[in-house]
Amino acid sequence: MSEKGSDFPELVELNVGGVFYTTYLSTLTKEKDSLLGQMFNGSSKTKIVKDSKGKYFIDRDGVLFRYVLDYLRNQKLTLPENFHEKERLKQEADHYQLPSLAKSITISLPKLASISNRIPPIANSNSLSPISGESRVPAYITLGYRGTFAFGRDGLADVKFRKLSRIIVCGKVSVCREVFKDTLNESRDPDRGVQDRYTARFFLKHTYLEQALDQLAEEGFKLVGCCGSGTNNVGEVKAGMDTEEARWQHYNEFIFERC
Repeated sequence: MSEKGSDFPELVELNVGGVFYTTYLSTLTKEKDSLLGQMFNGSSKTKIVKDSKGKYFIDRDGVLFRYVLDYLRNQKLTLPENFHEKERLKQEADHYQLPSLAKSITISLPKLASISNRIPPIANSNSLSPISGESRVPAYITLGYRGTFAFGRDGLADVKFRKLSRIIVCGKVSVCREVFKDTLNESRDPDRGVQDRYTARFFLKHTYLEQALDQLAEEGFKLVGCCGSGTNNVGEVKAGMDTEEARWQHYNEFIFERC
């Protein structure tokens, strides 16, 4: 069973999908009929678990929870300019049983649709976007990745495959969003929401280099330069990494241009 409302502290520490928040108990229970209100006033039948640091854990999108919490604090929806995840935020509002928040998001969605419907589709032109019909802006994007090659164990030295830890994206924010769409992870960028600037802090939600290259090609980008660090000569070996694997660590960057 869930804890009683009186058992919760006045200041509640949350771990929402790996993102930490601290707020008043009164904020979480402001909408009494919402899922959060039921969870933290003791009326929910769902057991609330804590992580290893004693924070109450909620298995939902931690970044979008910021806007849910802001709505509970101010009782109104305030989103940054050029916010691109309204559909996902509406899913969060529905999950937390906040109909007023969901309604506010729904009202703002048709505005985007009506704008796109006024743009006539234009096809068969390399200088135009097949999605929006707008002219493609000349731009550069740099992809970087740190990788290695993993070798088979027990004498299977000929068994090897490429391992990428992360694909880093550098470029103008609006262009990066245009190219990589929902595969772009902006969680490490402190200025999310502003698109007319440059960043070197984006990375992709996947580690498939070929998928990233396909997305760039679809948006009219061509490779114009690249560089690589070669392979490591066995320096410090991280825990859990094979010594032979560490020999093949490398870092590569690729520069793409759209004219």
